[in-house]
Amino acid sequence: MKILVVEDETSLRELMTAALKKEGYVVESAADFASAMDKLGAYSYDCILLDIMLPGGSGLDLLSTLRKSDRKVNVIVISAKDSTDDKVAGLELGADDYLAKPFHLAELVARIRSVARRSMNGGEFSYSRGNVTLEPDSNRVLVDGRDVPLLKKEFDILAYLMQRPGHLVDKTVLAEAVWGDHVDQADNFQFVYAQMKNLRRKLEDAGADIEIRSVYGFGYKLM
Repeated sequence: MKILVVEDETSLRELMTAALKKEGYVVESAADFASAMDKLGAYSYDCILLDIMLPGGSGLDLLSTLRKSDRKVNVIVISAKDSTDDKVAGLELGADDYLAKPFHLAELVARIRSVARRSMNGGEFSYSRGNVTLEPDSNRVLVDGRDVPLLKKEFDILAYLMQRPGHLVDKTVLAEAVWGDHVDQADNFQFVYAQMKNLRRKLEDAGADIEIRSVYGFGYKLM
């Protein structure tokens, strides 16, 4: 899962980013309204942690703009302003949850997992396709009920594709989702090709009946 932390308080932003990376998420951050808008215009995210009070604008305005764009992304509003009016305003604009400062990082992680369950897979935090099941909470992949050991990036690639079965996924979008926004500065995508080759081999050896097809010049499709 790829997360954008929008928070102007440096120490909290860095703490959240480090904690979420430790949980295995791909995490980017923005410290003000303008940089958050730039990132949202250039990249895609699965979840946004959004402070209300930002230099240069309101997080609620950013949320409103995001929802008008009809992009599917989970948003958790995080703010010290724990008034009923702020909470109602955020939820009415389309926030998926609201978390008041100060909070425990364990609660933040639990909220992220909760909104992911609700929005992605009908309340169940696992994905199945053919005889393959992927469980994000436990980082397990099973083929016919048997564990298939995968490296972290192999697991992340498969998780991204299994959430989008049958969809053509641009290799750049896939790389950004798994390695982060700055991957667009790379000279080539050999690191993606290498991980994909290993992932396919492991799935084939395990007897998986799903297929990750290459679409020349574009990306991949899970069938």
